[in-house]
Amino acid sequence: MGIDLSVIWAVIIFFGVFMYIVMDGFDLGIGILFPFVISSDERDVMMNTVAPVWDGNETWLVLGGAGLLAAFPLAYSVLLTALYLPLVFMLLGLIFRGVAFEFRFKARDHERHLWDKAFILGSICAAFFQGVALGAYIDGIPMQGLEYIGSPWDFIRPFPLVCGLGVVIVYALLGSTWLIIKTEGALQERMLRLTKPLTVMLAVAIIVVTIWTPLVDPSVIGRWFSTPNIYFFVPVPVLVIFFIWRLRYNIRSENPHHGSFMSTLGIVFIGYTGLAISIWPNIIPPHISIWVAASPPQSQGFALVGTLFMIPFILGYTAWSYFVFRGKVKIGDGYH
Repeated sequence: MGIDLSVIWAVIIFFGVFMYIVMDGFDLGIGILFPFVISSDERDVMMNTVAPVWDGNETWLVLGGAGLLAAFPLAYSVLLTALYLPLVFMLLGLIFRGVAFEFRFKARDHERHLWDKAFILGSICAAFFQGVALGAYIDGIPMQGLEYIGSPWDFIRPFPLVCGLGVVIVYALLGSTWLIIKTEGALQERMLRLTKPLTVMLAVAIIVVTIWTPLVDPSVIGRWFSTPNIYFFVPVPVLVIFFIWRLRYNIRSENPHHGSFMSTLGIVFIGYTGLAISIWPNIIPPHISIWVAASPPQSQGFALVGTLFMIPFILGYTAWSYFVFRGKVKIGDGYH
């Protein structure tokens, strides 16, 4: 039996997108949490916790998009057409966030509030429209054969908009638990207080999306509850409940630092895996599979060699940068 290159590429893209969600998620979450922190010094600390690494985190988004183009060109062309507007709005948010990030440190005191607002708006916009794009993707892409027949405004539906709010909550929780690790004193206490309602809001969002997804695509029920699938997938909801409980436990403990963030990562990973199970093996829901959308095996194999060579280097310099800038960030710390 030969190697199924389409499955390997699906796993690589799954991994790349997950890494982006986690690593860019918590620094977008910092922007979402900015309105809850008034002190300019504390806002400086929040930004300095990700200042050395934030732009490198977006490498994974490029990897996911390039992998989609190389391995599944049909999916690339259809999805970028179908999700054109939410993706453009997302990129505008990322641009605002990035420019505000750099300019805020250089702005005069009486102008800094403008860049703070740009940072907040860009972070919320990028997070919300990532969720909208995800919701529109799960909701299904209207196709006739292999041709896209939908409207650019198809994303304005209840399910994608709810998913947009859900992603904002997820990123805010990633941001608050990241700041629990990286800060101390009053700022850390504020993040601990914010994490409690955010955990409840995320639990509600998970329940809503879990119930709503099978209503959007009835075939999801068959994937989850047919035998023998049900025996393999039962741990998914159990693990979500466990990690939510663990997160609530960690933020009440005497040493909440790393445990809170790791529990949040567990929730995100299990939830993301659950969504992948719901649409598998389709890459253009609800009917176009990874094999139908795949490029020729020669193209997939050629691109795979370079990708497998490159990923260890990306992981290596990412791990090294986080190791170098480990530890707490205090007022007055940072680079300029």
